[in-house]
Amino acid sequence: MRAFHTWAALCLGASLAVAAESQPAATGKTPPQRLSRAESFLGVHFDFHAGADCKEIGKNTTREMIENVINQVRPDYLQIDCKGHPGLSSYPTRVGNQAPGFVGDPLRLWREVTAERGVGLFMHYSGVWDSRAIQMHPDWAVRNADGSTNKNATSFFGPYADQLLIPQLRELAGDYGVDGAWVDGECWASQPDYSEAALKAFRAATGIQDTPRKPGDPHWYEWLQFNREAFRIYLRHYVAEVKKTHPGLQLCSNWAFTDHMPEGVSAPVDWISGDYSPENSVNSARFSARYLAWQGKPWDLMAWSFTTKAGPDGKRQKSVPQLQREAAAVLALGGGFQAYFTQRRDGSIREEQMPTMAEVAKFCRARQEICHRAVSVPQVALLYSTANHYRRMNGLFPRDLVPLQGTLQALLESQQSVEVLGEHQLAGRMAEYPLIVVPEVDYLEPDFKKALLARVRAGGSLLLVGPSSAALFQAELGATLESAPAPGPRFLAYNGELTPIKGPSVIAKLPVSAQLYGQLCASNDIFTATQAAACVVRYGRGKIAATHFSFSRGYLADRSAVARGFLQRLARELFPQPLVTVTGSPDVDVSVNRQAGRLAINLVNTAGPHADMQAPIHESIPPVGPLAVAIRTAKKPARITLEPGNEPLMFQYQKGVARLTVPRLEIHQVVVVE
Repeated sequence: MRAFHTWAALCLGASLAVAAESQPAATGKTPPQRLSRAESFLGVHFDFHAGADCKEIGKNTTREMIENVINQVRPDYLQIDCKGHPGLSSYPTRVGNQAPGFVGDPLRLWREVTAERGVGLFMHYSGVWDSRAIQMHPDWAVRNADGSTNKNATSFFGPYADQLLIPQLRELAGDYGVDGAWVDGECWASQPDYSEAALKAFRAATGIQDTPRKPGDPHWYEWLQFNREAFRIYLRHYVAEVKKTHPGLQLCSNWAFTDHMPEGVSAPVDWISGDYSPENSVNSARFSARYLAWQGKPWDLMAWSFTTKAGPDGKRQKSVPQLQREAAAVLALGGGFQAYFTQRRDGSIREEQMPTMAEVAKFCRARQEICHRAVSVPQVALLYSTANHYRRMNGLFPRDLVPLQGTLQALLESQQSVEVLGEHQLAGRMAEYPLIVVPEVDYLEPDFKKALLARVRAGGSLLLVGPSSAALFQAELGATLESAPAPGPRFLAYNGELTPIKGPSVIAKLPVSAQLYGQLCASNDIFTATQAAACVVRYGRGKIAATHFSFSRGYLADRSAVARGFLQRLARELFPQPLVTVTGSPDVDVSVNRQAGRLAINLVNTAGPHADMQAPIHESIPPVGPLAVAIRTAKKPARITLEPGNEPLMFQYQKGVARLTVPRLEIHQVVVVE
């Protein structure tokens, strides 16, 4: 890729100089100190993606409105709109493309009030996605495979970053003194570019002359990888250029280096973030938070305060308990939290919604001390393979989490403490995890596979979920796959019950020494069993288990207790003594952390139909409990409390295990062991 980097230096090297950052006017008072984004815990996001209809922006933006938000919510920062996907700026920019009309300068008022109150001010700014810039400059756009102009995605091989993005970020920092920008519409909006500049750079970088046009064409993977690297270069370029003149401006590219872009952080962003699904929010947050937690950057996740689909009563605004649980899914992993509320078309906010956020904020603040920046205690690692993901995807940075999410949810609903980790996050740390799970991958890098096997030989455990994962380890399993993955059989039999499965399975000839678990059946009848559903074999000092059928999709379809019990049995065979065991309900996520030297066991109530797309609004969450908690600890704890509230918990300690009961779990509580 040497030629590609040479091209990048030539094409992206030019930068535009603007005035240095402006200094705040002297007032005779020292303004309150604002937290950096790395230190921040709680925020509110507002946006409205200004369009041609926005002719009176600022008309109803008042000092009292902004102060009301701050007084009720008491956030560390506010994040407001300044340029959405249409590309029209919602402040009176001198270097960008303004929306049609303004009443005053609302952004300057937002900055004045937040600065006076010691609250950070961050911009919602649409980056790669800029429809207006493309309307004005069609040559700035991505060219689609058919040669047409992409209407939304700007090209990494054109002047967009240098002529609009960088100057506008500098304007926001220098003229307005904002603290940073949450740059939206970036990796997930990026598209493969067939412009002449891109094609020329691809040929120079790879030597490949015939550019693929669709999945299945020769060199399709290389083509996507080239475009992915173009995004990384674009991101590194604009962040570095802005920081040359305004080093204090804090920048984040929405969903970069997260589960949308599952790889190590390779750009000088100040934090990482994303906005999870507005409907299936609990499951979305469960997954994303577990990946972001080990990326080595400050991080937060954003909940949508509303759904895109109305409930049976027509409501779209989520309830306080619903948002509190969505926050809890993030807090339990140590992250910061923000919630998204819309602005009106004149840029003012809907003040009637702020009491909801105020209650959510109180819930979060009560947990900040014990949750924020807590560090997970390694227990179960679920591999989210970068190498496999980028080979499987047919776009630059889309997601298909189905092969992982069902397995993750079944493990969480068996009360395992699970982290979602990529190869770069596991490198050098495999020995810390008693159990590593490899869910339904088609490809692993040879060196990574060797490292996994070395960990097992030394005493670790490896759970391979799905026939494709098992196929990569046939020799180590001592198994022979006698068929290609095929749709049948269709039922899993375990513990005297049957449940349907989805996805492929294989016929496998297993070694005599293998322990066998469950059965695969051709129909809903145990007498149609064809073979064992899973096997466990010894490998060195450790164990490897494999399922011979695809697990995840079937579990997502019906959350079968039979399937969950089956996977839990395999996990317990491989990892019989987790640090913490919780029993009493499958509707509890367990996250084991350390915070300030204390063991913190987060319990999140996941009961209720939170994934039901037809009923997206929940006014209440059914409590669960009592929950029996067993904690393995070499010494008898001095004290165990339930937080928030500092409520002492009675416990019994015997043979290295402290046992206690949590009588009732409403939404989120933390068992703290001292």
